[in-house]
Amino acid sequence: MEMRVLGRSGVSVSKFCFGAGMFGYFGNKDATECKAMVHRALDSGINYFDTSDVYSHGESETILGKALAGVRDEVVLATKFGLPMTGDPNHRGSSRRWITREVDASLKRLNTDYIDLYQAHRPDATTDIEDTLGVLSDLVRAGKIRMLGTSTFPAEQIVEAHWACERRALERFRCEQSPYSIFARRVEADVLPTCQRYGMGVVIWSPLSQGWLTGKWRRDHKPNDTHRQDLQPHLYDMARPDNQRKLDLIEALDGIARQAGITLMQMALAFTVTHPAVTSTILGPRTLAQLDGCLEAADVVLDDATLDAIDAVVAPGTNVSRDDDGYVAPEISDKSLRRRQQQQHVHESARETLKNIDAYREKEGK
Repeated sequence: MEMRVLGRSGVSVSKFCFGAGMFGYFGNKDATECKAMVHRALDSGINYFDTSDVYSHGESETILGKALAGVRDEVVLATKFGLPMTGDPNHRGSSRRWITREVDASLKRLNTDYIDLYQAHRPDATTDIEDTLGVLSDLVRAGKIRMLGTSTFPAEQIVEAHWACERRALERFRCEQSPYSIFARRVEADVLPTCQRYGMGVVIWSPLSQGWLTGKWRRDHKPNDTHRQDLQPHLYDMARPDNQRKLDLIEALDGIARQAGITLMQMALAFTVTHPAVTSTILGPRTLAQLDGCLEAADVVLDDATLDAIDAVVAPGTNVSRDDDGYVAPEISDKSLRRRQQQQHVHESARETLKNIDAYREKEGK
């Protein structure tokens, strides 16, 4: 397994990262098989393992921590924080209050006294980035975490975070975890170049585009036994035009893979680690058989002819579907943030209040 340095951190990680997102009730509740997958990954040369507190609401971290017993110091262990853990609005996000509590919970579940890479799972519009970086810097100094990272941050927020670090002499983000695949190439236009500019490593999630690029989904064959189909059925609603387009694209991409003498899945995984900004790609298998299938791509290298053919099918810097974005800014999801009429209403209310105050002052002779 090829080893690469994570940005300019000096830490070497394997080209493929083992993602434990399917450990627990989200995917595989069999702790014995999960442990077997971890050790198969280790035997293949993988030294990089990624999870999150929210995966099966802590169960993934617990299973992974037990599976890594005895080899903890030989691996790079990453987890994430920020997505809702309960219905309590304070059990989520990037505030000092939540992070200082949740990092200890993750450490306990992972059965370790330090985390190599602690990542903000998504941007948090309710918390100043200086506050988040401040508490994370304190945790680095306390020895609880070694490096800071982000996941699915837009380029402008990555830049803002680095500016905050410069202003306040804080620990900076060393890594960004981005959605990237043949179907999700938007990050090529901004996020990946920004990470290169700031010396950040890039780790890829969903390199198979929620399973579409495994080759299972075809116009003449629609599997009804895939776990993800049960977990996120809207991703495979064939009445949607973008899904119909994906079916057409898969046929073209499969032809390119056959021409190169590899499978569609092998081509999809190899594609993501070809970009010069990318350090590692996360494999997120649910079963041992799925892991073995992914590992077959470990030595695949795509030539220029294959990459040019992929570019002709899915243009660089574009996403096929909004499903592949990974993050939707509040300014897009909340219409009140992009309609001036709402702001005018606030201004009109303020003017009405001032008018009433003036009337009162005049009445009182003041």
